[in-house]
Amino acid sequence: MPTTLLEPIVAQADAFTAVRRDIHAHPELCYEEQRTSELVARMLSEWGIPIHRGLGKTGVVGIIRAGSSNRAVGLRADMDGLPVTEFNTFGHASVVKGKMHACGHDGHTTMLLSAAQYLATHRNFDGTVYLIFQPAEEGGGGAREMIRDGLFDQFPMEAVFGMHNWPGLEAGQFAVNAGPAFASSNEFKLTIRGKGAHAAMPHNGIDPVPIACQIVQAFQTIITRNKRPIDAAVISVTKLHAGEALNVIPESCELQGTVRTFTLDVLDMVERRMCDVAHAICSAFDASCDFSFRRNYPPTVNHAAEAQFVRGVLSQLVGEQNVKVFEPTMGAEDFAFYLLEKPGCYFVIGNGDGAHRDGGHGGGPCMLHNPSYDFNDQLIPLGASMWVRLAEQWLATPR
Repeated sequence: MPTTLLEPIVAQADAFTAVRRDIHAHPELCYEEQRTSELVARMLSEWGIPIHRGLGKTGVVGIIRAGSSNRAVGLRADMDGLPVTEFNTFGHASVVKGKMHACGHDGHTTMLLSAAQYLATHRNFDGTVYLIFQPAEEGGGGAREMIRDGLFDQFPMEAVFGMHNWPGLEAGQFAVNAGPAFASSNEFKLTIRGKGAHAAMPHNGIDPVPIACQIVQAFQTIITRNKRPIDAAVISVTKLHAGEALNVIPESCELQGTVRTFTLDVLDMVERRMCDVAHAICSAFDASCDFSFRRNYPPTVNHAAEAQFVRGVLSQLVGEQNVKVFEPTMGAEDFAFYLLEKPGCYFVIGNGDGAHRDGGHGGGPCMLHNPSYDFNDQLIPLGASMWVRLAEQWLATPR
């Protein structure tokens, strides 16, 4: 671990570890974060930090002001858990069946709380730090809803920053990049309508199953033949349902899946071609289809100047050798909505390989969205110190 951590934060590490583990034991799904938001609001208020509640239903915004400058910066942490049954049996395992902090949002919330306590106590900056405790990152689009409810209107900020823990990256290291970091997240549903018949007399019907097989294969040619090879995109058919009896050709077949891209131009092309391919193949087999496409999260694209700024802050904290280049992932992140509105950057902090887990952890790997996952509490003072340094330096650097 680096030696540049803030001593008052290090001194409170055990207390905030207890906070993190309490949150872990009581996970709440998107827009249900009543207990978590109440805990956040109570702690901020105890430190004399004004709060605003209700953006995005359960969101909390803390406001820390110092000096006379009208400059402001936003720091964001997500609060929600996942509908996952935890495999861990250690003392802070989830007490709510079927719900778990399997992505480390408990740690994200705690790191920002620890930073908030320091910022409120010391106020070594001139301007305003907005602490954004956001609900519903896991598929609920909480960032979008906080913006719709007036986040940037009520709390005008120059830039906004977010961070996620990253298993596999060593504890004590960070990674950041300019440009695309996370992909867009989108869903499709295709219903092929054929004609049912006896399975022994297929000529009397229009079998939607081989049509579905043709479409699944054809979708992959969109990836390999309709876009430039250097443009990333993924089409994954993850559900296929047809039929009720072994000796009956079904009337219909349903396909569902996900599409990921790093740019909206590629996404537009993929959606258009999928629709065209599905209808054309169905027509060729005298069938018809209904195709729907839903866009969930846009790509998370870091702004170049803000990414460079973050790299500088991180390098001062842990050394340049411990600030890696983040390899973009096809996972999605609703921080993307903030970056469509404001300059900013989303980066990662290493969570290690899982060796930090207490006895009683599940047999699976310590990976995101895995029932054996647990956040690395060693990161709390590091992440909190980082948030303090980032806010202080942003407000001290002329723009």
